[in-house]
This record gives sequence, C-alpha cells and structure tokens, in this order.
Amino acid sequence: MFLSLSAESTLKRAGTVLVSMLAVLAIASPAAAAVTPQQKATTLAGFTQTSATSYNTWNSARQNQDAWAEYGFDWSTDYCSSSPDNPLGFDFTLSCYRHDFGYRNYKAAGTFSANKSRLDSAFYADLKRKCATYSTATRPACYSLAWVYYQAVSIFGSISAVRQSDLDAAAELKAQGLKAEANAA
Repeated sequence: MFLSLSAESTLKRAGTVLVSMLAVLAIASPAAAAVTPQQKATTLAGFTQTSATSYNTWNSARQNQDAWAEYGFDWSTDYCSSSPDNPLGFDFTLSCYRHDFGYRNYKAAGTFSANKSRLDSAFYADLKRKCATYSTATRPACYSLAWVYYQAVSIFGSISAVRQSDLDAAAELKAQGLKAEANAA
C-alpha cells in the first residue's frame, strides 16, 4: 500500500512529534534516570534506620512500590515467619515486613553482615512503637513479646526461634494487666 506524499509527510511529522514528546517525558520523569548503586544504597539505608521517620518513609514507599520500581527492591515478605504475626492480638505484621525488607535487600546487596545489627535494632524499635499504641494494662505483655521477637532475630537471625513458653509468659502478663485494669475501674 502506498501513501500519498501528503499523508506520508503528515505521518513523519506525527512521528517526530511523538519522539519529541517521549524525550521530554523521559527528561521530566525522575524514574527516567538510572538509579546508581550509591543511590540505591543510600535509599535502602534511609528505609532501615531505627527512627519513626525512617519507618514512615519506608511504609509510604511500600504503599507506592511502583514509584520505586527502578531501585529493584525486594518487597516480598513472610511477615513474622513461622511465629505469630499478631501474638496475643498485638499486630507485629508491618514491623516484621520492614525487617524482611531490610534482610532481603541487604543480603542481595552483599552487605548484610555489616547491617544486621542495625536492622534488628530497627525491628525492635518498630515493635516498641507498636506496643506503645496499646493500653497501659496490656503494654507490658506487648513489650515482653517485642523483646522475645528481637532476641530471636538478634541471636538466631529468625523469629522462628520464638518459643511457646515465651508466648505463654506474655499471655499471663496480659491477663494480669487486664485484671488489674478491670479491678481499678
């Protein structure tokens, strides 16, 4: 099929305009520039500090993973592994998720051992911040479990090391706190 000279000229102009528009979009888009290893390392470090700001920044990125696609982060998680994600009703899922994020991405970067201690400390800080949201009656049980979960990852590298006896001791603390709260009311 042959196009008239006028139609061919129009298609060439449209193609030129399209290429120009794509070039402008590539320049204007922050994702268009390739992420350097240093940028990825800096961003990963920013997402895995012990502060609430670091946690909130990571969580915002987690909720908008497409914006971070060029970084190639591993966002997969098994939450709290084989330990309960919500022990005694305390929601540890996002704390475990961020911990998995740190472990998986630092392992992929080959810098895990240099960062493990900080990742575990950030995990513990996240758990304690979560515990602070619960009532004063149940908070000691939550803090007890936070310590157990932290010790499991710190010593064994996995939350799978949490024992039923640890969960039972925290359940007793929670029951005592709730009983004291009921008696005070």
